Amino acid sequence: MSERDEFLDWVGTQLREAEVAIHNGDSGPRRAIWSVRDPVTVFGAWMTGTTATTAEEIFGRLEKNFTDCTSYTFELISADVSGDVGYTIGYEHTSASWQGEPRQYTLRVTQLYRREAGAWKVFHRHADALEA
Repeated sequence: MSERDEFLDWVGTQLREAEVAIHNGDSGPRRAIWSVRDPVTVFGAWMTGTTATTAEEIFGRLEKNFTDCTSYTFELISADVSGDVGYTIGYEHTSASWQGEPRQYTLRVTQLYRREAGAWKVFHRHADALEA
């Protein structure tokens, strides 16, 4: 299996599981795959942070407001790996409740990853809502 294929396998399993979990109100799996070593940036569709500490705070707020994820898919547009750095670009299609209200939305998402102690960690996320 190529380095890129191994990375995409991680994206399709561990990263996907972390996204489903946070949309069900559990940020633990997401925290486990995010870097705690700055620089870390989150340019989210709803919240922004520019340090690992503010990313943690954002994950806490998301965890308190999301529940009942009924669907999450990641439509990959582009991805690659070069050494210990990788990226993904794609669309996240999500159905979940936010503050008790069911919602369906699509986000355009670019994420950057780096290998830390042999494991992939997210260190940058930029997401915005795809207008219908």
